[in-house]
Amino acid sequence: MTNFIFISPNFPDNYWQFCRGLRDNGVRVLGIGDAPYDSLSWELKDVLFEYYKVSSLEDYGQVYRGVAYFAFRYGRIDGLESNNEYWLEQDARLREDFNIPGLKPADMPRLRYKSGMKAYYAKARIPAAKFHMVDDLEGCLAFTEEVGWPVIVKPDNGVGASHTYKLADRKELEAFLNERPEGSFIMEELVKGRVETYDAIIGPDGTALFETGNVTPDSLMDVVNNEENSVFYIRAEVPEDIKKAGRAAVKAFGVKSRFVHFEFFRLTEDQRLGKKGKVVGLEVNLRPSGGKSPDMMDYANGTDVYKIWADMMAFGNTTTECSAKQFCVFASRRKSRHYAFSAEEIREKYADHIMEEGPVPEALSGAMADYMFIAVFGTEDELWAFAKEVFKEE
Repeated sequence: MTNFIFISPNFPDNYWQFCRGLRDNGVRVLGIGDAPYDSLSWELKDVLFEYYKVSSLEDYGQVYRGVAYFAFRYGRIDGLESNNEYWLEQDARLREDFNIPGLKPADMPRLRYKSGMKAYYAKARIPAAKFHMVDDLEGCLAFTEEVGWPVIVKPDNGVGASHTYKLADRKELEAFLNERPEGSFIMEELVKGRVETYDAIIGPDGTALFETGNVTPDSLMDVVNNEENSVFYIRAEVPEDIKKAGRAAVKAFGVKSRFVHFEFFRLTEDQRLGKKGKVVGLEVNLRPSGGKSPDMMDYANGTDVYKIWADMMAFGNTTTECSAKQFCVFASRRKSRHYAFSAEEIREKYADHIMEEGPVPEALSGAMADYMFIAVFGTEDELWAFAKEVFKEE
């Protein structure tokens, strides 16, 4: 691999490390973004060979011209990636237009649209919630008669928990239908469970070069809609049933040469989908888990996932190993609430455990609150004792 274009390498601000990994492997890393060059971190400037600024990454024509410029100046582009769900479809279109290896637009229905994922979960023998494409009141009511209230409604093609609703009855359904945003929406039966994930770096032959997973105890929808505190953690070990489901999904979805973040429900009570504890498919995401998650994977596993990914992209394999197995928690508070312990008090008490702390970027604060602590612990009990003190209110 000689030339690699990284789209929006400055956001999130830790993504410069993917570029660092490629540069260290002898790859010429070329960046395209909408941020002024002078605003880029010195670390990112140091690893980029050249940067092409556009006024808007939403403008495909501008980004296309950036890729064309790099291809004209440096020759064939061997790879293009943003590792960002928001740009997944645009990345695919650019790869097709410039004959760059990787996902293409034809891959998007099964990987990007929640309705398109269902058939592939079935192929992997992973149960998933029943769904109905939102149409009119009559059609939606027929679905609720089959699965009962409440139901979840969300964009078929969407990122995170934006425009996700829990509808409890006909009145709320009618209100949604009268005021819903533009776009296609999917309605699903309510699944009662906590979210557990399979996060992996998948090589060109479809096998995992690195595997981990996180747990999100609270519904992301509730965190966003109710402006609650945010907490999730990287596990010390991935349970075998999650690992089995993740690997089956990788095979069914035909994933290769990607960082993946597959979300599953673990049922918290007996339901139509199965007994308490059963693993149920939720969503497939062809990118790393958001925000600080890659750094947390490093802290929990004593490794460098940025290098593993860059090794995979450049060489198809890696020799980077893991030297630790511990829990890493993200606990973030809302600026609108008043807490019993100040940030200084938390920092002083847990100085030996806290790896990072600070404000959450505004673009991520809806789902990840406003001020975060990232800490490592040897046991889950220690993790929850820490989180309890972070979130304790006056």
